[in-house]
Amino acid sequence: MSKKISIIMGSKSDLETVQPAIDTLKKFKAGFAVKVLSAHRTPKELEKYVTGAVAAGTKVFIAAAGGSAALAGVIASHTIVPVIGIPVETRSLKGLDSLLSTVQMPPGVPVASMAIGKAGARNAALFALEILAGSDSRVRSALLKYRRGMRLEIKKIKIKV
Repeated sequence: MSKKISIIMGSKSDLETVQPAIDTLKKFKAGFAVKVLSAHRTPKELEKYVTGAVAAGTKVFIAAAGGSAALAGVIASHTIVPVIGIPVETRSLKGLDSLLSTVQMPPGVPVASMAIGKAGARNAALFALEILAGSDSRVRSALLKYRRGMRLEIKKIKIKV
């Protein structure tokens, strides 16, 4: 299966945050790659990876970074393929710095931004799959089944008062 989704983390320490995205993509049997590249420490390697991934068939990038969180924006500057940012929670500002860095992109270079942390990672994977579902009926069917399952789980809940 081709790797239509590429997850890039700014640091190996971001893996804990990104793991729900990886788990979600595995659950959907989606083709994906995971790479650690820094917007600041490996800018040339990042550019080379992004352009190579697009040439190899990547249709969506997911970028996770904390602090200044420039990763998603730098990826977006090298491609017109959709980029989804996951702001990583930081010790100093609880991820607010990451969120603002990810969401405050200049006009003309858009990045989709998810919630801070693990919930954002899971949603990033689901959003990437939704992007692919527009042209992939297998992914579309799997997402519809997933949504039905969530609905049924909620309907089963009974509260006794």
